[in-house]
Amino acid sequence: MKKKNTTVLLTKEEASSARKWFLLDASGKTLGRFAAEVAKVLRGKHKPGFTPSVDCGDGVVIINAEKIAVTGAKDAQKIYRYHTGAMSGMREVPYRTMLDRKPDYIIWHAVKGMMPKTRLAEAQMKKLRIYAGDKHDMKAQAPIPASI
Repeated sequence: MKKKNTTVLLTKEEASSARKWFLLDASGKTLGRFAAEVAKVLRGKHKPGFTPSVDCGDGVVIINAEKIAVTGAKDAQKIYRYHTGAMSGMREVPYRTMLDRKPDYIIWHAVKGMMPKTRLAEAQMKKLRIYAGDKHDMKAQAPIPASI
């Protein structure tokens, strides 16, 4: 006797109607561990009806991005690189400088690196909002405070 496959796959409409927003506080959290959990929520892997080909993830609002922590010597050694497009336009920005200039970029960059390299992941990254302080303007979405 064959066993029936009982997995239920979500449709795009069902996933968007069940979407919620979560409010996460980054103060004192370790960068990599925090980013991994955020990526899991954005993709929807925390839900029992996870479907890899459908955007079934939830939105995430992160506050206190300037209070994120790194372990070991990464505080002095981590470097963010980008290219301006001009010849010899490679720029390197140390972690401490980036934390002063754009603390939201640090978390965004870590989460993006943990997402799959697909068009679906680009759409899922649009549901990520990061704020340096403890104030945010996402009141209309009524984010649910969660702890990771």
